[in-house]
Amino acid sequence: MDLLLMILAAVVVAVIVAIFIVKVLPLKLRWMASLLLLAATVLLCVKIYDGIMLPIKFNEEKVVKYTKVVNRLKIIRDAQLKYYEVNNKYTDDKKGLIKFIETAELALTETRDTIIKVNAGGGIINDVPKKIKDTIGYEPVLKYFKNRDYKNMFTIPGTNGKEFYVEAGTVEKVEGLVVPTFIAKCKKEEILKGMDDSLVKQELEAAATDQIKGRFVSVGSLEEVSTGGNWPPSYDKKERESKKKNKK
Repeated sequence: MDLLLMILAAVVVAVIVAIFIVKVLPLKLRWMASLLLLAATVLLCVKIYDGIMLPIKFNEEKVVKYTKVVNRLKIIRDAQLKYYEVNNKYTDDKKGLIKFIETAELALTETRDTIIKVNAGGGIINDVPKKIKDTIGYEPVLKYFKNRDYKNMFTIPGTNGKEFYVEAGTVEKVEGLVVPTFIAKCKKEEILKGMDDSLVKQELEAAATDQIKGRFVSVGSLEEVSTGGNWPPSYDKKERESKKKNKK
């Protein structure tokens, strides 16, 4: 809208200047006015180019910044999932979660089918199938974070050491069933600090399916049972491609 107004204003000014040159300015001075008009035209073209390129460059830089943040949030999410696997809950203890990655072990289990005898009464014994889960060993949690910067996972990239907000809670999924939840998030303003203010304000209202919606970049939820992030699928593209290669 600002760019359109600038173009319309420039057209109006150009028309007024042209009329002034033809009807008022002496013939011997018209060459000076023409040079000024040419300079103004060049300046306008530069402004229009900058106006077109500014949002394009903003979006490119924004995606780079968001990608780094999303990658950190994915590490936090994976750490929380492993913590839940061991403790049946999530945690908001940042140092404790890092220590958990470095020291905890996951039980390796094997499920087998068996038959148990059940007394149905009246001297009747029924064979009832049952699944039994056996622990066959353990593996370190650290194995799942190889070559991942988990020690700095709570630091928001590009913000001079600011950290993600992390909270653990519970939600009643159905009456009587309370399920653990967690969220990790940061404000978009912190990530986009130093960029064009008007475009940052627009970004805070983002609602398109190919954008990160709202004022935060986040993973998990305290209101519903979810361990997903609020970013679009495009931020998971490299991950999907990597999984495909590994399957091959």
